[in-house]
Amino acid sequence: MPYSITLIGTVDHSLYKSISIFLISFFSNTFSAISGGGAGLLQLPALILTGVPYYQALASHKLATVALGIGGSLRNYRSLRNDIQVAWQILIFGLPGVILGASIVEYISEQYLYLFLGIISILLASYSFFKSDLGLSTGDTKFNLIHKIRFLIFIFLIGILNGSISSGTGLLVTILLIKTFGMDFLRSISLTFLTVGIFWNFAGAIFLSKIGSLPSNLLIILIIGSFTGGFFGAHLSKLKGNILIKKTFTLVCFSVGISLLIKSIKSFL
Repeated sequence: MPYSITLIGTVDHSLYKSISIFLISFFSNTFSAISGGGAGLLQLPALILTGVPYYQALASHKLATVALGIGGSLRNYRSLRNDIQVAWQILIFGLPGVILGASIVEYISEQYLYLFLGIISILLASYSFFKSDLGLSTGDTKFNLIHKIRFLIFIFLIGILNGSISSGTGLLVTILLIKTFGMDFLRSISLTFLTVGIFWNFAGAIFLSKIGSLPSNLLIILIIGSFTGGFFGAHLSKLKGNILIKKTFTLVCFSVGISLLIKSIKSFL
């Protein structure tokens, strides 16, 4: 009898944990699909709290975020047809940065990366809040060689951050596309899903997974939650348009920034 009670308690705890991780994954990826990034704000800490080591949690999160990218891209694939050339630039110059970031993550002091990315995220949220017309419509932007070189350098640097930190890099790519090419939020987020969500995160996850085996039971739950959340969030953004996306982007950007600053401050204490 005591053995049966212990077994039932273990099953209940496992089921509760699985449901909790699925709901966290679903809702965090729903907001991420609307804003263009920030899934790591809830999903990565939830994995760490279950006892998964940081690097394995980061790799699991990145693989799950690939499902987010697929879910969002399936819903918004028509928005991608005119931006294939830009997508190739993001992949060719960003993937080496992702691999570099994943390879040096063990040797970099995390608190400085959190501090840097936290400040950048809060500045982006403030910029989006005070610039009322940002990303609400697509415009024609004059694009010369200097702009192109600057864009590719930023893509490479964001790739390095993506390989080493999970939170906020999708937001950076989203805003970079808006500022460089004059895209609206829906168009830039669709491109971010394809490049960062699928290819960048897959490359980073494969590299990080070499550090240790991934918890397959949690990974399956994360992938299901990320895919369904990504598809649902992309569907909402398509229905409600750029105003909802902009508000969610600003909120998520600010939340990610505060979260990263708190992590940084705690690590210095």
